[in-house]
Amino acid sequence: MQTARKFQIAFIVLVAVFLIYAGTYIFRSSFVVEGERYFVLNDDAMISMRYAHNLVRGEGAVWNAGERVEGYSNPVWMLYMAFWHLLPISLSKMSLPIQITGALLLATNLVFARRIALLLTKNEWIALGAATMTAFYGPLNNWGLLGMEVSALVLMVSIATWWTLKAAGDGRFDYRPYILLAVGTLVRMDMAVPFLTLLGINLWLDKAHRSQHLKFGFGWLAAGLGLQTILRLAYYGEWLPNTYYLKVTGMPLLVRVGNGLIALFKLVWNTGWLLALLPFSALLYRRERATLTLLALFADQVAYSVYVGGDAWEHKGGANRYISLAMPLFFILLTTAASTLIEKLATLRDGKRLPAQNLKHGLLIAFVLLTLVQVNSTLSTDLSITCCPLRISLFTSSGYRSNIDFTVANEEYVRIARALNHMSTPEASIAVVAAGAIPYFSDLPAIDLLGKSDAVIARTESHLPQAPLARLTSFRPGHSKWDYSYSLGVLHPDIVVQLWEDADQAQEFLHEYVTVEIDGFQFTARQDSPQILWDQVTIIDE
Repeated sequence: MQTARKFQIAFIVLVAVFLIYAGTYIFRSSFVVEGERYFVLNDDAMISMRYAHNLVRGEGAVWNAGERVEGYSNPVWMLYMAFWHLLPISLSKMSLPIQITGALLLATNLVFARRIALLLTKNEWIALGAATMTAFYGPLNNWGLLGMEVSALVLMVSIATWWTLKAAGDGRFDYRPYILLAVGTLVRMDMAVPFLTLLGINLWLDKAHRSQHLKFGFGWLAAGLGLQTILRLAYYGEWLPNTYYLKVTGMPLLVRVGNGLIALFKLVWNTGWLLALLPFSALLYRRERATLTLLALFADQVAYSVYVGGDAWEHKGGANRYISLAMPLFFILLTTAASTLIEKLATLRDGKRLPAQNLKHGLLIAFVLLTLVQVNSTLSTDLSITCCPLRISLFTSSGYRSNIDFTVANEEYVRIARALNHMSTPEASIAVVAAGAIPYFSDLPAIDLLGKSDAVIARTESHLPQAPLARLTSFRPGHSKWDYSYSLGVLHPDIVVQLWEDADQAQEFLHEYVTVEIDGFQFTARQDSPQILWDQVTIIDE
C-alpha cells in the first residue's frame, strides 16, 4: 500500500511538471506586437477560429460573410472555439483559453494512459514510464498546445480504450466507448477509424456480447456520421467537408498512398527501427485481448495516415496528427516490451552486483529517458521536450523564437494583418496562402489560394511534378491545388498578400497591380481599387 502511494505521488508530480512545461510552452510561443501580447494557434487552427468568430457575429459558420463553404474539418471543436468568442476577450488573447484547454486535456490523458498501462501490466514502473513518454512527446504537445483538436481526440481514444479493456476484464458489455467515439466523429470525422477498430476487436473477441456490439456500435456510428451529414447538407449543400475534396479528389491514389508510405518510412527511420518495432514484439509473449486492442488501434491509425498521404507537416518530424492519437498506446506497449526485455537480461546478472529489482528499475528509467531523447531529437522544433539537452532552449531567451517552426510565422502574420488594416478599408479583399491568422486578425474578406475554403479550387486537379519520384517527395496534402487564373484573374482581389508555387505564372494576371510597401511589408495592390488607402502606402513600381 505504501509503495502504491509513492507511485501516486510520483504521478502527481509528473502531471504537475507537465502543466508547468505546458504553461511555459504556451507563454514562450506568444509574442508582443506594438505593445500588445498575442497568443496565436497553429495556422490551420486559426482557420477554424475565423469560422468561430464569424458564427458568433451572426455571419454564420463561414470563412467570408455571404459564402457557404465548410473549410474546417472539426465541427464541435470549432463550436467550442465559438463559445470563447462570446466572452469579452480581445482577439489577441482569444487563443489562450484554447491552448489552456489543450494543456488540461493532455494532462487528463496522462491519467488514462497510466490506467491502461496498469490494467495491461499491473506494473507501476511501466505505467509511470509510459505516462512520462506521453507527457513529453513533442509532436503530441505541438498539436495539442497550439490549438488543434488532437488534444481532445487523443483523450477520447484513451478513455474509450480504457472503458473497453475494463469492461472486457470484468466480462461485461460497455456501450460508453461507442457513444464517446461517435461524439468524436463530430469533432473530426476520421475518428471513425478508431471507432471501427474497437468495434472490430469487440466483434472478434467478445462473442458473449456480439449482438450488443453490433447494435450499439453500428447504431452510434451511423448516428454520429449521419447527424453531421444531414447538417452539412442542410447548411453547406455538400455531402462531405470541402477539405475532403481538396485532399482526396483530383489526387491519384498511388501518389497519395506512396507519399504516406514514404512519410511512415521517415518516421520509423528517425525513431529508430528497434524502437519502432519493439512494441510489436508483445505478440510473442502477450496475445491477450488488451495487447491486441492497443496494437490494432495503433496499426489502424498508421494505416489511415498512409491512406490519406500523411500530413502537410511531415517535414517537422515526429508523428503526424493521425498517428499522434495512438502514440500513448504505442508508448505503453513500448515500455512493456522494454520491461520484459530487461527482465530477461536481469536474470543474467552477476549475483554480487545490485539487487535484481534495483537493476531492472534503473535500466527501465534509463530506457525511458534515452527513448525520450531519441524520439524528440529529430524534431525541427525547439518546443519538443523539456528534459532533453537538445531542446533545453525552451527555458532560454536568446534566439529562442527563431527556431519554433510551428509558431515562428505567427508574429509575422499578425504584423501583416495590422499592416493590411493600415492600408485598406474593411471591404478590401486579400489573397492569401496562410489562410488562418492573417484573415482572422485583419478581418478582411479573403481569397484562399490553396482552396481550403474555396470550393472551386478544392475540386481542381492537383499540381504534381512529372517525375514519379518527385511526386512522392514534394507532395503536401492540402497544398497541391491552386489556380491563379481563377483566384486572381476572376476574383480580382484588392491586395495579393502571398503567392504559392509557380509564382511567375501569377504575373499574367497582375498587369493591373502595383507593388506597394507599408510597415516594412510589400504587397501587390490593384491600381484601380477604391479599397486601398493610397496615401498610406509607398508605391514601389507602376
